[in-house]
Formats: sequence, C-alpha cells, structure tokens
Amino acid sequence: MLGVRPTLSGPVPRVGLPFACNLQPSFARSHAFFSTSRKLCTKNQVFASVRNLDQLHNYQLISSSARTPLLTLWTASWCPTCRVVSPLLQELIESGVAEAEGGVGYCTVEYDAPDVMEAGLGLTYMINSIPTLLSFDAQEPQVETKITNGRQLSDRKFLEEWIRTEARRHGGRGGGGSGGRPFSVFGAIFGKSK
Repeated sequence: MLGVRPTLSGPVPRVGLPFACNLQPSFARSHAFFSTSRKLCTKNQVFASVRNLDQLHNYQLISSSARTPLLTLWTASWCPTCRVVSPLLQELIESGVAEAEGGVGYCTVEYDAPDVMEAGLGLTYMINSIPTLLSFDAQEPQVETKITNGRQLSDRKFLEEWIRTEARRHGGRGGGGSGGRPFSVFGAIFGKSK
C-alpha cells in the first residue's frame, strides 16, 4: 500500500500528514518528520543533545518547518550551573509551557564536544559564556534575546515567560529586526515590514 508502512501493531500514516500524532511511539521516536502543517498533537519537542553540526542543522530544519522556534541551551561537561538549568528547562518544556503560544523545540548543545568545538559553532553564534540560552527562529539566531545570566537561567518564572515570548515568534523572526511582525521580502528590499 502506498503511503502506509506496516508495523507490529498496525499501519502507520504517511510522514508529514497532520495526523502524525497517531504514530506508534517506537516509530515516531526513530523517524524525523518534516511537515508544513502547523497542526500537531504535541507542539513542544525535546530533542537529544547536539554533539555535531549536522544535528543542530537538522533540529533547526525541523523547528523551521513546524514554524516553531528552537531553544538551545549551550552547556559544557564541567559546568555546575548547566546541571541545574538543563533539567529545569526540559521540565518546563515537557510540562507544556508555551504550547498555547504555538510551541517550541528544545535541545542542549554540548559546547565542549569535539565536533562542536571543531565546527566553530561558538564563534558562529557568539557564544561567549556557558551556560547560554539562545533561540533560533526560522533558522536565524536571535542574539538580541540570548540569556547568559546564571541567576536568570535558574529562575523558573523568568524562564517560563522567556519561553512563552520566544514561542510567539511563529517563524516571524520577531526579535531580529521585524519587531515581532511577519517578515516581508518586499519590505526588506524597501525598508518596511508588514
């Protein structure tokens, strides 16, 4: 049958359909879904830790196609603050913070992983302290809203509001020059946005 993949517990709908939430959990965990549909059952996504450039780019593409920002926490194995902040962020995102605003993707980036260091990702995204919380919207880093203050990163209420604010972007590059409004190619050429 076209578009259906058999599994032990029955057929699985074709990748990219809005009802992708009906997938069996084992199949859903092992396959990345690219979809232009905004209607998914679970809006927040937590990804595995990034240890190389390809993983980060894949997560950026997944989030961009879902029109949700990707929140990245840049950590290192030697960082004690990271061990406090990372589980807190993951708990907030898994509990559904910002799903009403459209949802977010989340991953940690292991800054001291050899492939991350070799690729120069820290220089590329202006990561100059650990931990750093950086959002990507439509694959663009939102350096204006980057958080490096350890006290803010361990403040639950502050993080909840920051996550909600980032989720409201919906692929509109809200913090990066368009003031939260949808980006217009015409406006970019002639100096105005919608």
